[in-house]
Amino acid sequence: NAVDSTLEGGVLTLTLNRAEKRNALNAAIVDGLAIGIAQAELDAEVRVLVIRGAGKDFCAGADLDELLASADNSLEENERNALALGELFLALRGLPKPTVAVVQGRALAGGAGLATACDLVLASESARFGYPEIERGFVPAMVMMMLKRAVGAKRAFDLVATGRLLSAQEAEQCGLVSRVVPEEGFDGAVAAIVAALAGRSVTALALTKQLFTELDGRSFQDGILL
Repeated sequence: NAVDSTLEGGVLTLTLNRAEKRNALNAAIVDGLAIGIAQAELDAEVRVLVIRGAGKDFCAGADLDELLASADNSLEENERNALALGELFLALRGLPKPTVAVVQGRALAGGAGLATACDLVLASESARFGYPEIERGFVPAMVMMMLKRAVGAKRAFDLVATGRLLSAQEAEQCGLVSRVVPEEGFDGAVAAIVAALAGRSVTALALTKQLFTELDGRSFQDGILL
């Protein structure tokens, strides 16, 4: 499977399973994640959704082999493939349950976007984040809205225009990461955070997430009185 799925203690964990390709995003991974998110929405047993990567890295972005091969596809086919990733980000945002990206190693380009699309990002001390698309002449169009909202205009432009990588600590300081978790005991600490989330009121968490989403674009007064 391109994405492994396990459900335990109310936590559905989706693991990107292409360690030999640094979990690069291809059609199979995008489809597998979409299926997992749909399961999380429909299954009442699922209280929290976790996304992580197999091996050393979270996700190195788009699969370049698939990207190069796309030059031979029709415009409609390439547009459909691009929209599938965008719909994944929207599905994560719309899911009425907390989503948690557990990031070890590198989260780059679309992989950084995938992490940013989650409600919480828990990163190991050695994690690295970045949007290096510019180095290959690409524009990270689909992830820019999420990035700008997370870190602000000046930092977002710096990241996409230079392609520089951030350490986990830098990513936390600028708002890309919720918490940096020490390497020693990383899995146990992450499991404890996720289990605590899974123990919260499902209704209260769903309403909290809905409120966060509805605050976007509202005036200060409307946000207070919502």
